[in-house]
Amino acid sequence: MDNNNRDRNRDRDRGSDFSIGHMLLRVLISSIVLAIASFFTPGFSIDGIGSLLIAAVVIGVLNYLVQKFTGIDASPFGRGIAGFLVAAVILYATKFVVPGFHISMWGAIIGALVIGIIDAIIPGDQNVV
Repeated sequence: MDNNNRDRNRDRDRGSDFSIGHMLLRVLISSIVLAIASFFTPGFSIDGIGSLLIAAVVIGVLNYLVQKFTGIDASPFGRGIAGFLVAAVILYATKFVVPGFHISMWGAIIGALVIGIIDAIIPGDQNVV
């Protein structure tokens, strides 16, 4: 029985194992995916590295809030059309918060598609948008 309790405690602790290094890695990966998406998407541009990093953080926070309050995973292919549309709205809303982050409505839709394709190619649980 003691082994079962240790396994349960280890699994519980693993879920709460969130470090600054993990957070910085997620921001870095999100920044790279955003840079790639803005390069390939018409109507989507980011002025500099500062805007790129701030946008990655803002998108991560908006994604977290949407997922917490609505239960919708905001990854473009995470929950079908609802996840895709939420991802596009999050991208579009980011332009109002981050200076140097320019995106049109069509750019947000195409950008959500490009980010979804990149998320499908890159293994892991990065959920950029």
